[in-house]
Order: sequence, then structure tokens, then C-alpha cells
Amino acid sequence: MLIFWERRLVFLATPKAGSTAVETALEPLANVAVQRPAELKHADLRTYRRHIEPWLHSVTGEKFTTIALMREPIGWLRSWYRFRLRDDGQDPNHAMIGLNFADFAQAYADPAGPDIARVGAQADFLTAEADRIDRIFRYEDMEAFTHFLEDRLDCAISLPRVNVPPAVDVSLNAQQESLLRKVMARDFALYDTL
Repeated sequence: MLIFWERRLVFLATPKAGSTAVETALEPLANVAVQRPAELKHADLRTYRRHIEPWLHSVTGEKFTTIALMREPIGWLRSWYRFRLRDDGQDPNHAMIGLNFADFAQAYADPAGPDIARVGAQADFLTAEADRIDRIFRYEDMEAFTHFLEDRLDCAISLPRVNVPPAVDVSLNAQQESLLRKVMARDFALYDTL
């Protein structure tokens, strides 16, 4: 999470949606940069509304604009899979050993599936009941996001490529993708509004 005090702007770091690159580029410009622990770095909209926004408002008397990135839902799950693969590749008991992406996607779709595939949903991060983050940008349209930031922060922005996961097969057959689309319906509905 990044807070730009003078610009009344808060970047909420959606997991697996480019947050490390954004924080690497913008941390020097932010008044507050929360990068650790992950629970604070990735504070969702509910947490922001409950804990952080009241404090900001009490000090400034003003509302801060919230912004975030959202990744295409299946691409987001693919990113989680690649990330989890590298979590602990040296551990012979690592839960990802022998687990291909189709199996990971099946585990994600199963409410009783293994913990390794419990990664939540972007809609849960970006919304709270009828409330949603003020400006959500598609990860796949990083240019629109950087233009917004350049206008709002009044400086040129160049996002580095960091935290790049390994290249692996992340293919699904039509039936597997159809199941994921049903399970991720809220994410797809939100993504389609962007």
C-alpha cells in the first residue's frame, strides 16, 4: 500500500497484479509505503475503509482516492500458480511438487481443495458489498494506469519488471476454463466493468 498525502491518493496493492513493480517505482514518491508484512502490504478495501480511511480523514478532513490494479481473472490465477511453484522449490515436501496448472485450477475451484490453492478472489479484495475501490485499472492496460499516475503525481512514471515468475505450462482445456469462469464469476463481472 502506498499513500500519497498531498495528492490525497492511496494505492491498494492487489496480490499478483503488479504491486511490486508499482511499489518499486513509486515508493520514493509516497509519503507512506507499507511493503511488509504481506497482510499490511495487501490491505484490501474492507481493511482500508475500517482502519486506514478513518485515520486519514480525521487528520485531513478529506477523502483520499483509492486506486488499484486488477488482472484478468484466469491470468491472475496463472500468476498465483507460478508464484506458488517458486515458493520453496528446494523443499522435497513442497505442496506444489508434481502439481500442474490444471490440477491447481481444479483445487482452486473446489471449496474443500488443498490450502495451497486458497488464494481468495480479486473481487473480495477490490470490493466490499456495494462499495468498490474508486479507480480500478486493468493490469493488462498498464499504460492507462501509468498515465493516470503521471497526471495525478505530476511526474513521469516508468514501471520496472520485477518479481517475474518462472515460465511454465499454464494451459487449460475448454471444460477446465469453463469451470473456472463459473467459480470466478464475480471477478469476471467486476473485470468486465473496467
